[in-house]
Amino acid sequence: MAKSLVAFFSASGSTRKLANILAEVAGADTYEIKPATPYTGKDLNWNNQNSRSSLEMSNETSRPVLAEKNANVTDYDVIYLGFPIWWYVAPHIINSFLEAYDFSGKTIVTFATSGGSGFGDTLSKLKASSPNAKFIEGRVFRGRTDKAAVADWLKSVKI
Repeated sequence: MAKSLVAFFSASGSTRKLANILAEVAGADTYEIKPATPYTGKDLNWNNQNSRSSLEMSNETSRPVLAEKNANVTDYDVIYLGFPIWWYVAPHIINSFLEAYDFSGKTIVTFATSGGSGFGDTLSKLKASSPNAKFIEGRVFRGRTDKAAVADWLKSVKI
């Protein structure tokens, strides 16, 4: 059986809750991707073009600095990679995470939280940051998600 890690970034707590459910259902370890400077409510105001998240997401080369680089990804075969959807893609801190480690030969299954948008261009943007990994587009979860829904999704993932 493949050893699995649930690595996730959560700005407001929604993705963290989902990641913890996924880790429990999959029997996986967890790793929280954290920015060196935590996001505040003002930073996440997508209605303000000058907010931190708006500025980061408008610059495709933006790579927020990670608080830590101590994920032991070499110990895992499958990485479930979770994040909120920002501007129809993963936040750029996910690219920072992918570029900080060697994911060659690993399988990365994405999952996300969103109030309404889908994955958009997410996979192509992430593949560029880790071209030697196998990416599987997972699922975008909306609202409350329970263990049964996560277990059903996991059964459908073809690794």
